[in-house]
Amino acid sequence: MASQAEKTPESVEETQQVSEQVESKKDEVVIEKSEEKVESSSSSSSSSSEVAAEAKEPEAKEEKKEEETQVEEDFGDDDSSSGEETSFNEIIQSYVLAGLKSLNLCTVPTEKKKAFDGDLSLKGVAKAISEGKVKNIITIVGAGISVAAGIPDFRSPGTGLYSKLEEYNLPYPEAIFTLNYFKKHPEPFCLLAKNLYPENFNPTFAHYFIRLLNDKGILLRNFTQNIDMLDHIAGLPAEKIVEAHGSFAKAHCVECSREFSPNFVKDKIFADEIPRCECGSLVKPDIVFFGESLPERFFHQMKQDFPQCDLLIVIGTSLKVFPFASLPTLVGAEVPRVLVNREYVGHGMFDWTSSRLRDVGVIGDIEDSIKQLAELLGWTAEVEALIAKGPVSIAH
Repeated sequence: MASQAEKTPESVEETQQVSEQVESKKDEVVIEKSEEKVESSSSSSSSSSEVAAEAKEPEAKEEKKEEETQVEEDFGDDDSSSGEETSFNEIIQSYVLAGLKSLNLCTVPTEKKKAFDGDLSLKGVAKAISEGKVKNIITIVGAGISVAAGIPDFRSPGTGLYSKLEEYNLPYPEAIFTLNYFKKHPEPFCLLAKNLYPENFNPTFAHYFIRLLNDKGILLRNFTQNIDMLDHIAGLPAEKIVEAHGSFAKAHCVECSREFSPNFVKDKIFADEIPRCECGSLVKPDIVFFGESLPERFFHQMKQDFPQCDLLIVIGTSLKVFPFASLPTLVGAEVPRVLVNREYVGHGMFDWTSSRLRDVGVIGDIEDSIKQLAELLGWTAEVEALIAKGPVSIAH
């Protein structure tokens, strides 16, 4: 099996540089759009996981346009957008993919031999795991893995989180995860956080399946876009989790950066109070809002882990948000990649043609698909035993 281990670390650093260049390019595009709006005095709106510039008042449609455009890049994690939104998002993605391709990270197998002895199905995946052929599995998960827990994803029409935010009287749905809007109007986020607080939900079968991968010593790392901490509650050790968009586990003042315990924020939110620092500014959980940087640990582990990966499992994400969406390109050229999702995604990164050599698409209900994989492995009883033990308390 060919490996990119010798060159991947440097390439990952370059990938981060590409992402920074994309941010710069995005700012240029946004500035140009803003200047055009000022000249023409026109306004419109565009949006899309898992938050960017100035959030003014609802009537400030010009600046609202800037923020929603930036939201496309940083946090949008689901399915649909239209018109100018799609066009702008495609521009950003094209820059990133072009950069990845120039770094030779969008790789294809050099050996014309199919993975899993030619059986590109869940059965083939299960056989490889059972026979001990994979020992360093990386899982990449998005909002779709938590839907069965009762947590909505972001953009599914009618059921997604953003379609259910009308009660908060927002200028646009993504404003609830925008830092400047939060500073002026913290109430909607605090109310939403109360409803989404991790201890309100239990992990899914898929969360416990990932826990079992670790218990069996074959999980290298779990990279997640989710802020729900359900992987922690399922009992997955913190060192095995990389939370690209942060979580409720820590909190800081948005101005002086003083750290607060999660219980401080939780107690205030559940008392319907606004968490504030002694300096008078707001305290928010360390959830990455639009426009904020991803945690340093994300980039550190990305560089360290992917050269070691021998099986990649992607669960419940649209792979639209860069740099997170670039992760599937960082494994070796012959490393098998499995997508468990409601639909095919990652076009341009995955090969979904009939001649594919290593990519397995398992399309349908995520819980059902993971249960099927567990059954093929003979692990169903073990996963159910973990579920029966109940959730693990999150230490604060």
